Amino acid sequence: HHLLEDTDVVIFDVLGDVVCGGFAAPLQHADRAMIVTANDFDSIFAMNRIVQAIGAKARNYKVRLGGVIANRSAATDQIDKYNERIGLKLAAHFPDLDVIRRSRLKKSTLFEMEASPELDRVQQEYLRLAASMWLGSEPLEAVPMKDRDLFDLLGFD
Repeated sequence: HHLLEDTDVVIFDVLGDVVCGGFAAPLQHADRAMIVTANDFDSIFAMNRIVQAIGAKARNYKVRLGGVIANRSAATDQIDKYNERIGLKLAAHFPDLDVIRRSRLKKSTLFEMEASPELDRVQQEYLRLAASMWLGSEPLEAVPMKDRDLFDLLGFD
C-alpha cells in the first residue's frame, strides 16, 4: 500500500508498443522515464509515440524523460540520429549478447552467471546505468517528431 512512499527506487517495466492506459498509469508515479528501444525504424517509431505520451503526462505530473537505453542492438546509429534531432541522450547500450539469452534460459540474473569477458562487459554496463540512475539526471526536454519527419529522417527511399 505504501510502496511508493516507503521505497527509494521503484522500477516499472511497461511494454510501450501500444501506448494505452496501462502504459500511462505508472507515469503518474514516476520522476524519470527511461525508454528502452532497438536500433530499427519500428522501435524508434514506437519510441516517438512514447516520447509524446510522456510529454502529455508531464503537463500534470512530475514525470520527465531521463534517457534512452539501446537494447539488443549491435549499433546505435539510428537511435543516435533520432536522439540528436529531438533532444534525447543514450543512457546505456546493451547489444544482443548470447550471455543475456543464456541467463534467461537459466532463470538467473547476469550477476549469478559464471564469469566471462562478455558477461563482465554487460555487468559493467548495467552497473554504470544503475549508478547514473541512482545519482539522477537533469530531465531531458524532447519534442516528438511528426510521422512524416521521422520517415524522412530514418526511412528509406
